[in-house]
Amino acid sequence: MRLALIMGALCSRCCNRSHTRGGDSFRKPLDSHKPFSDPSPVFPLDGGKPFHQNLVKQNSLGSSPYSTHQHGGMATAVTITSGPPIVTILGASSVGDLKVESHHSTRRSFVSLLPPLGRSGSNEFKHGSESKIQALFLKYKDGHEDAILAHGVEHFCRDLDLRPEDFRVLVFAWKCNVEQMCRFSRSEFVHGMRLLRTDSVRGVQARLPECLCELLNDQAEFKDLYRFTFGFGLEPGQKVLPTAMAVSLWQLVFSQREPVLLGRWVEFLKAHPEIRGIPRDTWNMFLNLTEAVGDDLSVYDDSEAWPGLFDDFVEYENDNANQNVCKNDLKYFHRQDGSNSRDDDKETEF
Repeated sequence: MRLALIMGALCSRCCNRSHTRGGDSFRKPLDSHKPFSDPSPVFPLDGGKPFHQNLVKQNSLGSSPYSTHQHGGMATAVTITSGPPIVTILGASSVGDLKVESHHSTRRSFVSLLPPLGRSGSNEFKHGSESKIQALFLKYKDGHEDAILAHGVEHFCRDLDLRPEDFRVLVFAWKCNVEQMCRFSRSEFVHGMRLLRTDSVRGVQARLPECLCELLNDQAEFKDLYRFTFGFGLEPGQKVLPTAMAVSLWQLVFSQREPVLLGRWVEFLKAHPEIRGIPRDTWNMFLNLTEAVGDDLSVYDDSEAWPGLFDDFVEYENDNANQNVCKNDLKYFHRQDGSNSRDDDKETEF
């Protein structure tokens, strides 16, 4: 009797204790060819049928998953299967309906399961809030027309702390691609704000200096602004820019980097009041003239396809240069004559 009790206690201790090797405890590895039963306590299910807890243990470090089999409503064993360690629970409306299966599919990351961020508001992220842009337009909009007119433009410039004739106002109008001076339609205003990637007055103030740097460092961008300025100054139905308006716009568009030839060109136009208008071709070609000639009109070739007004300008400049030479020569001769006469007077006195 005593021998039987001792043998039973030894068997119980052997089954439950952990083996040690080298001072570190470890559990004996599972035999992959034999099923095992989990030693967890049992509890009755519907109909008094037992169910073992912790039937499936998933190793997040990549060990093989397990699958259970049900026989007659009772999960009896767990076997090792091959494949990625992914375990899903399917159709478990109650504990009795719990089923665990192994899937041979690729693990999806947690981030991939999240809905795409900002997709519905991508425009707002890139261009600012659409509602804020619309609200800003309404702040300056005319009371009778769906556009910002002269009074609203002045109000907008005051908020920007700029004068209406400031070069940066021209840049903003260029970004909006307006068709008429002192008039911003709703679509033009919204378009410009989107290009500037802002929805506030403060944002416009911050972005305009950046646009100036881009214009001064990119000749193609400046050329586009220059050509836009001609249409910007036209009144509805006009095709020729009045000379006075053209002079003002030339001085404005070249205010950041004025070519040497501009002052002489403006002087020529003011000296000839019969020149009442500037066509688009003359406006566009003047930029080419400043690049090709610089300040030396001697390199101007009238055989090239320049507008006739440029020929008149060069001739006017050459005439002035010749007159200055003649005047300088006359002054020189007058000085010579005066000095000789004074010398003669001195000799006579002696």
